[in-house]
Amino acid sequence: MRSPDRTALAPYLFISPALALFTVFAFVPLGYAVVLSFQDVPVFGDGEWTGAANYTRLAADPLFWQSLRTTLVFTVGTVPTSMALGLLLAMLLNRPLPARALLRSLYFLPMVVSGVVVALVMDWIFNGDAGVLNNLLQALGLARVPWLTSPSWAMVTLSAAIVWGRIGFCMVIYLAALQAVPPSLLEASTLDGANRWQQFRFVTFPQLRPTTFMLLVVNVIFSLQVFDVIYVLTGGGPGFATTVLLQAIFRAAFTQGEMGYASAIGVVLTVLLLVFTLLQWLASRRREETL
Repeated sequence: MRSPDRTALAPYLFISPALALFTVFAFVPLGYAVVLSFQDVPVFGDGEWTGAANYTRLAADPLFWQSLRTTLVFTVGTVPTSMALGLLLAMLLNRPLPARALLRSLYFLPMVVSGVVVALVMDWIFNGDAGVLNNLLQALGLARVPWLTSPSWAMVTLSAAIVWGRIGFCMVIYLAALQAVPPSLLEASTLDGANRWQQFRFVTFPQLRPTTFMLLVVNVIFSLQVFDVIYVLTGGGPGFATTVLLQAIFRAAFTQGEMGYASAIGVVLTVLLLVFTLLQWLASRRREETL
């Protein structure tokens, strides 16, 4: 091959292993799930083509709409909180502090362990009968709180568990972005008389917008796909108070044995992720064009 042809082909050769993995483990299963969503498929055996029956049933299923609403509430409650606390920690740990490296490692530690481990730690803390927090409340003469057995408290507890597990990730990403802010911009703003808040608002935060967009998309995708922590802590209960879309998919597929209906819910979840990512990308592009 001529040299220009090899140069044009080189990028495709570099991405081909990743593209092959995505095709085998992501695109093909996604396409197969779309096909299954138009069938009545038992756990074992061949499916029967039913057209849009699963989607018609899904539109009239109150549990699906409750799961969708719970998923959105859970996402809105965890994503901004994780990002805000991660940014706060990043700004604090971007300063010269004693044992700064150790503190960074400790805050990032929950991200290293699995979601099941995070859930077990949270259960040790929030357990209604022998949890550390309830024992502390009782020692102070206060009433025990049904952290995991009350519909109103269970979602708060799950959100706290997810936030605790995601703060370290947001902190590390924001910390890298903060260290990439040109010092000359901060020095120029200081000479112009800007205080710390003005420096953050008009100099630092605009430099963090691409990082914020990336973290927003990643955290929303993560929150929409949380399963292990909820499954271990509440199992989707009490009742269906903490049943998110992935819990509904698991219930339809492995409790009720309706793989086709579960695939339909999965397709809706995928479309929801794609629509959100597209809207955020368009909003980010519009903001960049107006700057």
